[in-house]
Amino acid sequence: MIELRDIHKTFGSNHVLRGVNLSIPKGSSMVIIGGSGTGKSVTLKCILGLVTPDQGQILVGGQNVEDVSRDAFLARFGMLFQGAALFDSIPVWQNVAFRLMRGALKRPKAEAREIAIEKLRRVGLKPEVADKFPAELSGGMQKRVGLARAIAADPEIIFFDEPTTGLDPIMSGVINDLIREIVTEMGATALTITHDMTSVRAIADNVAMLHDGVVKWTGAVNDMDTSGDPYVDQFIHGRAEGPIAAVR
Repeated sequence: MIELRDIHKTFGSNHVLRGVNLSIPKGSSMVIIGGSGTGKSVTLKCILGLVTPDQGQILVGGQNVEDVSRDAFLARFGMLFQGAALFDSIPVWQNVAFRLMRGALKRPKAEAREIAIEKLRRVGLKPEVADKFPAELSGGMQKRVGLARAIAADPEIIFFDEPTTGLDPIMSGVINDLIREIVTEMGATALTITHDMTSVRAIADNVAMLHDGVVKWTGAVNDMDTSGDPYVDQFIHGRAEGPIAAVR
């Protein structure tokens, strides 16, 4: 579903991506791991077109992203942002239905609200939450609203940016379970970036280790512990000693 071929991206003197190659099969869940500043978020932004690579090719569904209509392209995606990133000035249901009330996906207001309430139910929130404002919700509830918004338009591809950041271990487990269930139900292709190894093991089919702007290792999540790759081994066990230098 998604293929990255020799992707490079430089910001000034900072060469962030140095030839990223990655293939994400349709209907699978890929998790990119790696330390802070290794290019995980930049990789995601390149796929979405928020950042233009200096070199390389990105294909989605076999099509070069540069050759397709921007609106049609983005309509295929859903996104759960780090910190939920809800609009605080509008009620929850309008946050969930944001895309459904605009552009090519525009639905009548009553229909958009109905879909929003159904998606809220799917992530375990009651209908009365729909008319509350984000500030009235806990962090875990806000994250669920963000997940409901990500799936509101039934996208083919869903991105998850650090989905459990700021949540306690129990709520993190709830969000991980929801992500796994929803992605499986929808048959969607999922791409997640995270530092949380519990999330990795809960939601990944495949894992890619990104370091110094390149993918050092990729494989099935069940092979991660026996990868034989020193970068993967150091990262997943949180060891201070190894090829990944700690920032001091």
